[in-house]
Amino acid sequence: MRYWMNNEREKEPEVFDAEVKRVCEHYADALRLYEEGAHLVSTDEKSGIQALERVHPPLPMRPSLIERQEHEYERHGTRCLFANLEVATGRIIAPSIGPTRTNEDFASHIGQTIATDPEAGWIFVVDQLNIHQSEVLVKLVARELGIELELDRKGNLRLMKAMASRRTFLQDPTHRIRFVYTPKHTSWLNQIELWFSILARRLLKRGSFTSVEDLCQRILEFIEYFDRALAKPFKWTYKGRPLKV
Repeated sequence: MRYWMNNEREKEPEVFDAEVKRVCEHYADALRLYEEGAHLVSTDEKSGIQALERVHPPLPMRPSLIERQEHEYERHGTRCLFANLEVATGRIIAPSIGPTRTNEDFASHIGQTIATDPEAGWIFVVDQLNIHQSEVLVKLVARELGIELELDRKGNLRLMKAMASRRTFLQDPTHRIRFVYTPKHTSWLNQIELWFSILARRLLKRGSFTSVEDLCQRILEFIEYFDRALAKPFKWTYKGRPLKV
């Protein structure tokens, strides 16, 4: 037995193909946008990163022997990393790390990212997780764009109560700050997932962290090193054609 995910394309193939094509077209346009001063970033969060401290030090590599790591560990807690991969350069910009992954956490991360270049255009490629389409995110974007929203007496959105209507506002192509949503179950389409794999292989898998503070510091140090020594744009060859299964 193995797990299986039904193909979302079978439900609405034309809608699915159009959404995939839209994401790929943005990737292809990343360099032009960058040269014009706009930022196309692939954004997501890696939640539940564990601060694991190994009980015993690893046995180093020797001739004919790989490194051996003791399986026992002490768990000090978890953190969530919010990260942006700038598609044109391959750099990670304005990362933020915290204990939770809430609507407010994500909106705060987006606000922090925009603040690094407040007058520029920002296009965020994200999946359709609810925190990427929240009311607090709509309010943040509207405030940055100088758009007045209609609110009720409690301060809640009057006309965008449904997630679909908030998504329509957030992906408005006329906005200087907007979002491009990948179809459901297409994590492979979001380039930041490729970088999360690099982070896991090069740092997290073999790391030993004495506290969540140590974990956060080591992640930020790795990002600084990656941007300085390793960053380059991914060679994205997929053009949006339907995949054969």
